[in-house]
Amino acid sequence: MTVGAVTADIASWPPIDEAGRPFGQRLLAWAADGSGARPRLCLVRGAGGSGKSRLLAWFLAGTVERPGITVHATVPSEGLTAETFAWELGRQLGYGPQSPARLLDQVALDERPLLLLVPDLHRAGAGPADLPAAAPETLVAEVLEPLLSLPHVRAAVEVGDRELLPADGAEVIELGGGTPYTDLQGGGTSYTDLQDGETPYPELLAAVPHTSGGRPDWSRAPDQVRRHILDAALRAGDQGAAVRGLLTDPGFLVHGSAAALTALLADERIPVPGRLREVWRRAAPELTAYHTDSAERAALLHTAAVDTDPALAEYLQPLAERHWWTTAWARPGLAVSALALVPGEERRVLATDAAGRSRTYEVDSGAPAGAHGAVHGAVRGAVRGDAGFPPSFVRPDSVAPRDAGSVLLLDRSGALLPLVPEDDPTAAFVLGHIAEHHGAAALADEESQVSALGNGGPQGPYAVVGDQGGTVHVWSLRDYQDTPRTCQVHEHPVTAATCVDTADGLTLTFSAASDGSVRLWEASSAEPMAAPVQQRRYRVTALGAADTPAGPVLAVAWSDAELHLWHVLSGTVRVLPLLRPCTALSLTPGGRLLVGDPEGLYAVQLRPDALQER
Repeated sequence: MTVGAVTADIASWPPIDEAGRPFGQRLLAWAADGSGARPRLCLVRGAGGSGKSRLLAWFLAGTVERPGITVHATVPSEGLTAETFAWELGRQLGYGPQSPARLLDQVALDERPLLLLVPDLHRAGAGPADLPAAAPETLVAEVLEPLLSLPHVRAAVEVGDRELLPADGAEVIELGGGTPYTDLQGGGTSYTDLQDGETPYPELLAAVPHTSGGRPDWSRAPDQVRRHILDAALRAGDQGAAVRGLLTDPGFLVHGSAAALTALLADERIPVPGRLREVWRRAAPELTAYHTDSAERAALLHTAAVDTDPALAEYLQPLAERHWWTTAWARPGLAVSALALVPGEERRVLATDAAGRSRTYEVDSGAPAGAHGAVHGAVRGAVRGDAGFPPSFVRPDSVAPRDAGSVLLLDRSGALLPLVPEDDPTAAFVLGHIAEHHGAAALADEESQVSALGNGGPQGPYAVVGDQGGTVHVWSLRDYQDTPRTCQVHEHPVTAATCVDTADGLTLTFSAASDGSVRLWEASSAEPMAAPVQQRRYRVTALGAADTPAGPVLAVAWSDAELHLWHVLSGTVRVLPLLRPCTALSLTPGGRLLVGDPEGLYAVQLRPDALQER
């Protein structure tokens, strides 16, 4: 970020009237100073209605797509606790939602000089008034003050007329009271500069339209009602009944203030129906994201409830099914490290954990279908000590099944292991040759050490092997090949790989590298696609691909808790938020996405046609 050359010239910025111009000049001059002479904290102060929020909105609008000043995150703090503030700031800085402590660790390691905007700090806090989370001072103490102690962090913070942060040593922009100035298309005072008052719960509830069946229709409720009615319920005379009425209404869970619900459900004194507290806690980091609409909130809540609170999941399912993805089933208990569809048994998926334990599941229902013979048998042999390697050796990182009885496995040591039944010499020969080929190459050149294994089943089936030198190798698992199809795809070590056969006879190979690039190579060509499919600053944790009715689709899981679905023919990318870190993926031609993570396995049904929509 080069800010030293920026001047406080706002002539080309969005319109601002004469009353606001001096304040805008000061704020811009503070932000543009790259010498370190000015304080790293700028306080925007003033009474309600003085235009503080609009000044920050003007500043933010002026910095968009303009060189010199980069605002790295803007977190409006009204109704946020220290936890929900940290989640949103972590998302905007690219770490994904983080706890306050983890966020501070991440920012301390971040090499960027960070500029933050924090509107409405004086309105922060949520939940029961007697708890620390309800006070903005808690957010200041747990997040903002530690952030501002880091030398590469600067922040412009709106504090109203409260002494939330020390003015000594800070840049202070003091806006007077009275008639606020207008700007940004001539608008007046923003809603956040008005006093909300203490509107009684019955009045707020009366403002909610009702369905033909007489239930509150929260999708049509005024925004300010949805944001404040939970606080009003806590103030109500019959507090328990008011709060219970909101918590037992799936519509309110989907449309109400996610930050307020998060703070309320953190209070163990408040009784909740079923296992709502546990379900909400699982989904809360994503539910509180500003980009999350009501349909996605329903899908996220439904995902968290499927294996935890079946009654709540049933209530949420009609709302969740309006979205372009819906969780079909979940099977907790196996910390999934590797995942693959079983060739020849296309409606089954093989899942293994880091200790080598394996299970297969029915793709349609999630019903257990037993253990995969090869993996299960190999681990038993290792434990007995008669498989040629010590018991601790088999630690599956990824798998490429040949059929229901044999599999090529990548151990975390970087070794490829052919695991086959004793009565299948053909499988032993084919898979053994692949393992020996890469083992010999690694002995000759350490850059040939295997770093990733993917599969192209069930159509191929194929094994896609990536190495430390950035090269990708495609092998048939069905037929013997002396050498694989090979291409130098990356300049950095390959971290994940997969491939898919298309209807027009192409074999599309996708791979990710340690530099955050995802690339496409058509296996019969000499060169990969010139530009990466995606390039991000995060680590790819898993890949999956299939030729769906809408065409080839690639699923990419990232370390910032996002899963991107790339529709190859249109180039459209859609984002599916994850509730937990993804460790393994598999995608069926019918659009069923199987996601493995540290807590188990779940299946998401995609609408393939929606993947083409921009």
